[in-house]
Amino acid sequence: MSAPGAAAAGGGRSGTAADWGGFEDNMQGGGSAVIDMENMDDTSGSSFEDMGEMHQRMKEEEEEEEGEAGTAEEEDGEFLGMKGLRGQLGRQVADQMWQVGKRQASRAFSLYANIDILRPYFDVEPVQVRARLLESMIPVKMINFPQKIAGELYGPLMLVFTLVAILLHGMKTSDTIIREGTLMGTAIGTCFGYWLGVSSFIYFLAYLCNAQITMVQMLSLLGYGLFGHCITLFVTYNIHFHSLFYICWLGVGGLSTLRMVAVLVSRTVGHTQRLILCGTLAALHMLFLLYLHFAYHKVVEGILDTLEGPNMPPFQRVARDIPVVSNAVLNTTAKAIALTL
Repeated sequence: MSAPGAAAAGGGRSGTAADWGGFEDNMQGGGSAVIDMENMDDTSGSSFEDMGEMHQRMKEEEEEEEGEAGTAEEEDGEFLGMKGLRGQLGRQVADQMWQVGKRQASRAFSLYANIDILRPYFDVEPVQVRARLLESMIPVKMINFPQKIAGELYGPLMLVFTLVAILLHGMKTSDTIIREGTLMGTAIGTCFGYWLGVSSFIYFLAYLCNAQITMVQMLSLLGYGLFGHCITLFVTYNIHFHSLFYICWLGVGGLSTLRMVAVLVSRTVGHTQRLILCGTLAALHMLFLLYLHFAYHKVVEGILDTLEGPNMPPFQRVARDIPVVSNAVLNTTAKAIALTL
């Protein structure tokens, strides 16, 4: 029993050994799995010191990478900062240009708006101007109701320029000596000064006398009143008779003055106020016509003499005084020259 058992045990061991031998052969054929602990060095990478060095090295690499990343970010930030600065400057310049353009546009719009404000005062037909010129010579006796006044300035402005041209024509046809051109500035200053100055003064008196009239209506009324002045001066500058001037002064100038007086009387309440306002206007208007006919040229000549001095006489040649020399001296001198030659 023991022998077969031992044989069985030996057979079992041999079978087991054979199985393990196959496993060992497989392991040796695929690669040795045996680790020789004697050949291992204590300073291998599995030690704590090597792990610490590796950790330190990795940490240093991470810090270097972070430093490089930070430098790159700073460079990017500087680049972006330059771009941002340029963008801000561009926006500021664009904003400034926009503001300048906006101001210019607003000025142009305001100027156009001012022109639109003045446009109704010059929007008139030539037929209406002609009718108003004729009406300015026809006094209307209507006191109970205010007479209508044209609220336009085209006709008065053209009459003022016509009066300027007539004054220049009178200076050329008269004996006035003009050394500085036609002195258009003096004529323009005189006519426009009278129109604007007297209109403002009469408007101020009308305000004090409680008259119902506006500044534009006063300018229109006095401007159309200059139509009589233009007719009188144009006729008398070409036909030089003092009697004719006085007839035109009383007739034509008087009619235009009476027209203005009648309009102011219809718009003023109170006899004293009417007398002050209408008397002042009539006196100024008639005296201005006398001034233009008689004193205007003399005043211009006086201004020229003041600015340039009196007229200087033309240059004349004067014979020089030659001393009397005796004939003997002349003969002696002539003989000496002849002998020398």
